[in-house]
Amino acid sequence: MNERISFDELWIGIVLLLEKRSTCLRRKVGAVIVKDNVLLSTGWNGAPSGMKHCDVCIRKRDGIPSGTRLEYCKAVHAEQNALLQCIKKQTNCEGATLYCSNSPCVTCAKLLIQLKIKRIVYLEEYNDDLSFSMLNEAGIELIKYKPKWEFF
Repeated sequence: MNERISFDELWIGIVLLLEKRSTCLRRKVGAVIVKDNVLLSTGWNGAPSGMKHCDVCIRKRDGIPSGTRLEYCKAVHAEQNALLQCIKKQTNCEGATLYCSNSPCVTCAKLLIQLKIKRIVYLEEYNDDLSFSMLNEAGIELIKYKPKWEFF
């Protein structure tokens, strides 16, 4: 009999699939918001709805290091898109878990704190000490997840 995957594995698997919808040229990120093991929303990073996707990464072209000068990118982050989806649907995400490819940047951390996300499960660390500091101060549980098997 095959081993049944855990809910964490299920949601991380969906995050990895959502990465494939990303239009960002530099970093592919997927995110889901889950509450009581029910999927509330999904998100991936890319240009705002209705806008042309980037054909050149301005930040990469100009040598802007990862994690800095985020205002020079037109992409909406995966976490932001997932949160905006909850807001559009008038879905309460208080107490929910965010599963994401990367730990959040400080901008996303502020939004997650404001909307009272209680737990963040991520695959890779994003280089943003202020984000970790704020999330810890807010009492949000942070879990770096290591999958047991290959998803794709």
